[in-house]
Amino acid sequence: MMKKQLTIACILLAMTTIQAKAQSNKLLLNNHQYTGAVAKKKMYKAIYQLDSNDPKTIEKAIRNINNVLKDPRLKGHLQIELVAFSGGTEAYLKKNSQYEKPLQDLIEKGVIVAQCLNTLEEKHIAKEELFDFIGYVPSGNGELILRANEGWVIVKP
Repeated sequence: MMKKQLTIACILLAMTTIQAKAQSNKLLLNNHQYTGAVAKKKMYKAIYQLDSNDPKTIEKAIRNINNVLKDPRLKGHLQIELVAFSGGTEAYLKKNSQYEKPLQDLIEKGVIVAQCLNTLEEKHIAKEELFDFIGYVPSGNGELILRANEGWVIVKP
């Protein structure tokens, strides 16, 4: 009797293992076939927060924006703003000319590129020290708050 129960238990365990493996394979296949969310809205809006002077962060922000602009699901349905404050102001300074062309390219693709005036005042930076094409907002945090309340997504690279 004990041997029969042990055999039944082994068979049930094997069946459970086989079912679990089949379920796992199905999940793996479903995941492999996933191609991303479907864009259903007319317009998507995102504001990128740049508050670091770390070159890797600045480059990442520019790269992230360029990448999202290439997303075929969002083509023609995307509004982007890049707002710099605090350390992020470094990206807009004329002395950091390596960012001038990438920022111009973003503007030519329809991206708003703006600087916080509070940061300029606090750091004693004149507008003349920044690239001529930069826009200005009274405060970077205020811009984030207003945009968030308008339904914009805040992205912090």
